[in-house]
Amino acid sequence: MPTSSLTPLVWSWIEGWIVSRGAADPEPEPWGWSIDVGIFTQAARHVVVDGDEATVRGLAADRAAPGRWLKVFLPRVSTAHDAPNAAEDIVAPWLAPGWTLGHPGFLMTTELRHTPVDVPEGHRLRTWTRGGVTRVAVTAPDGALAARGQIAPTGGTAVADQIRTSPLHRRKGLGSVVMRALHREALERGAHTGVLVGTVEGRALYEALGWRTHAPMVSASYDSP
Repeated sequence: MPTSSLTPLVWSWIEGWIVSRGAADPEPEPWGWSIDVGIFTQAARHVVVDGDEATVRGLAADRAAPGRWLKVFLPRVSTAHDAPNAAEDIVAPWLAPGWTLGHPGFLMTTELRHTPVDVPEGHRLRTWTRGGVTRVAVTAPDGALAARGQIAPTGGTAVADQIRTSPLHRRKGLGSVVMRALHREALERGAHTGVLVGTVEGRALYEALGWRTHAPMVSASYDSP
């Protein structure tokens, strides 16, 4: 397991993510962890902390099989600025043929707080918990699913995951409704710190809600050369 200042944060994210997605227990590696996910589009993922050229090149060669993903966290100081593709520009030359970059991500945390959950008029908010995962769904007045998300508390931390707003229902504040509801549910289950990996689009929402960015994450999947 890597000895990095990022290691505890990345581990907290993994701990909740495997509960959220029903994945296998992580296997420690010198550079991070390997996780069996068990679906055809993502058979396994290899999570790298403080990724460097030698490590990523080695994994891209040794773990090149369909359905394999690399999730490479870089030290924030390794990117000269917070441009969305800065981390991808660093990692892309390290990948062998057959690997395709995914969407950029950002490791983020927040101190969970109780804040009002104001559901827009006509919309309905529903929450339920099963298998250690709490899900939130917001439906529109016509009954369509407008926004959703889920959170997996694991002790003092809780990992928010799969936060989505329908393209037809954006710019209505529904993402904030989902996140505040998830914060509330996690607090009620004993968590005090939220952890997630956000997309470029999601990062703006999370920062507006008080989340802090710690490091960029680069995703890459293997198909075939």
